[in-house]
Amino acid sequence: MGLSALGAAIALAMLTPNGTEPTGAIQFIAKMFYPIGFIVVILGRSQLFTENTLYPVALVLAEKDHFWKTLRLWAIVLPFNVLGALAFACLASLTHALHPEFVQSLGNLGLEAANHPAATIFWSGVMGGWIIATVAWLVSGSHSITGSVMIIWLLAFVVGLGSFAHCIAASGEVFTAILTGRAPWISFPTWFFPAVAGNICGGVGMVTLLEYGQVVVGGDAQAEALPAQPKAEDAPAA
Repeated sequence: MGLSALGAAIALAMLTPNGTEPTGAIQFIAKMFYPIGFIVVILGRSQLFTENTLYPVALVLAEKDHFWKTLRLWAIVLPFNVLGALAFACLASLTHALHPEFVQSLGNLGLEAANHPAATIFWSGVMGGWIIATVAWLVSGSHSITGSVMIIWLLAFVVGLGSFAHCIAASGEVFTAILTGRAPWISFPTWFFPAVAGNICGGVGMVTLLEYGQVVVGGDAQAEALPAQPKAEDAPAA
């Protein structure tokens, strides 16, 4: 997921003249690189926490005995996603892998993400969780790599363009701001926990429950299970 932050940060650093703030056009172009990390993670079948607010929760709704298994899945995936983001931030900020202007741009994104009240981060996370869970739902129905890439790119681009909180994609940015001394360590939990809560509410409430209700409560599942009816011309002659 570090590729999302890295792509946007490099574009911002390269397109913004020294001593100026990025214009709206520059930010628009930079956010076009934001979906890269999502494309790699989702098509690579890696475990992304916000993807796991969809199918595991739908399974819990259908079979209640999977509740604890879902909590165990979250308890494993979320911390290791965060550790991966921390490893990326260490590589970016504590080594000479990136040009200093790229590191500064990455830290700016982290400061921008964390510099909001908890309520703003939460509701922004609801939007981000809803969109990324929708991505997972639509990709599962796609039958081509090209179609999947387009779905992921279009919707993840909206997440980046709206600066909606994503607890994993932006973790590397916030960690970079901290490791470069531009933000205190308390900035991470005060941003992270509202973002996680929002992502869960967005993914579970706005996608899983709606889709589950449509398929199960709405009777679509029973309709799909009915055997095909014979055509009139196939009926035996009297």
